[in-house]
Amino acid sequence: MTPDHFRTLARYNQWANRRLYGACAQLDDAEYRKRRPAFFGSIHGTLNHLLVGDRVWLGRIERVPSGIERLDQILYDDFAALRAAREAEDRRIVALVDRLDAAALAATLDYANMAGTPQRTRLDWVLTHVFNHETHHRGQAHGLLSQTAVAPPPLDLIFYLREAA
Repeated sequence: MTPDHFRTLARYNQWANRRLYGACAQLDDAEYRKRRPAFFGSIHGTLNHLLVGDRVWLGRIERVPSGIERLDQILYDDFAALRAAREAEDRRIVALVDRLDAAALAATLDYANMAGTPQRTRLDWVLTHVFNHETHHRGQAHGLLSQTAVAPPPLDLIFYLREAA
């Protein structure tokens, strides 16, 4: 896995989040917050969890406290504030990945999980997890969006690659 591979994934992640948030912005607040059969209970809860996960992992990578206490923590109750935070986090991810070279990607990251247990994982695998986690939960939000009158946007990597070419 090369630095360019991760740079592409970071930009794809940003693109997919923008598309998903653009679709969610078309929902009224009640539909956006509606309780649905999903792990995080709503579109809002799922989008919040995506931001929570990214902040936890970027905090570990950058060696700064994330301030996250729970994986279901609601960071922003307002959609506009959550969207602005998501955009800032995506810029943070792109900037982080842009700084990495092959040696940094092959280095081992020492961190503690949410329970405080020490862990060691190569950074390239950590980043693979981060992007896979994003795709997984974006898929959940996409499925929840499909239960509304707003059509979920295509988010496949191949569409991003074609558009970015």
